[in-house]
Amino acid sequence: MTTTSSISGRSDPVVRKVTATDVAEALGEGLRDFQARPLYGLISGAIYAAGGILIVLCVTALGMSYLAYPLAAGFALIGPFVAIGLYEVSRQREAGLPSSVPGIWRTIRSRGEIGWMAFVALFIFIIWMYQVRLLLALFLGLHASFSSLHEFLSVVLTTNEGLSFLIAGNIIGAALSMILFSLTVVSFPLLLDRDVDFVTAMITSVRAVVTSPVPMIGWAIIIVVLMIVSALPFFLGLLVTLPVLGHTTWHLYRRLVAPQAGLS
Repeated sequence: MTTTSSISGRSDPVVRKVTATDVAEALGEGLRDFQARPLYGLISGAIYAAGGILIVLCVTALGMSYLAYPLAAGFALIGPFVAIGLYEVSRQREAGLPSSVPGIWRTIRSRGEIGWMAFVALFIFIIWMYQVRLLLALFLGLHASFSSLHEFLSVVLTTNEGLSFLIAGNIIGAALSMILFSLTVVSFPLLLDRDVDFVTAMITSVRAVVTSPVPMIGWAIIIVVLMIVSALPFFLGLLVTLPVLGHTTWHLYRRLVAPQAGLS
C-alpha cells in the first residue's frame, strides 16, 4: 500500500521495537520533565480536570446523572489531544530551549494536521456516547431514564439486564479505547515533531503498537488505571497524572520512532 508520505516523496517514519524497560524509563523521564517545568503540567491538568468536573455538573443539572460514568470514561479518550502542549514542553526541554505558553501555542497552531487528529479523537468520543445510549435502549429499554445516579447503579448492579449492559458496555468501551490508543499514542507527538500528514501519523502509531504489543498494551493499562484512580477524587488527581502521562508519552515516542536521518 502506498501511503501519503510516499506519494509526496517523504519516507515513512521508522518504527523501533521497545520493551517494558523502555516504558519504565520513559515514565521516569516524564516525571522529571514535570518536576523541571511543573507550571505547564499543572495548567494542562487543571484544564482537563475542570472539563471533567463541568461535564459531571452539567449532566447532574440536566437530571441525567446516570450518564456521568460513561461521560467521564469517554472524556479520557480525548486526553492525548489535551496533552499535546506537554509534548511540546518535553520537546523544548530535550532541545535545551525555554518554554512559554505563547511559544507552545504558536507551535501547535503551525501544525495544521493536528486538527484532523483532534477530529478523529472527537469522532470516536461521539461513537462512544452513541453506543452507550444504544446499549441502554437494548438492555434497559428504549426509554430508559433514571432520576438519580443511585437509581441507575441500583438497576445496573442488581438486575440481569443491568449486569449485561455493564459487561457489554465495558467490552465495547475497551475496544474503542484500544483503537483510539493505537491511533494516537504516537500520532500526536509525531505530528508535533515532523512535517507528516495525519494519515501517515495514524499508520505509524498503529505500526508502533503492533511492533511492540506487550509493552504498549502494558502502557495502555497503566494509563487506564492511573486515569481511573486520578478521577476518583473529583478529577483532582489529574493535576499531576495528566502531565506525567503526557511527558512520558513524548519520551516513549522518541524510543518508538527513529530520528530522521541527520537528526538526533
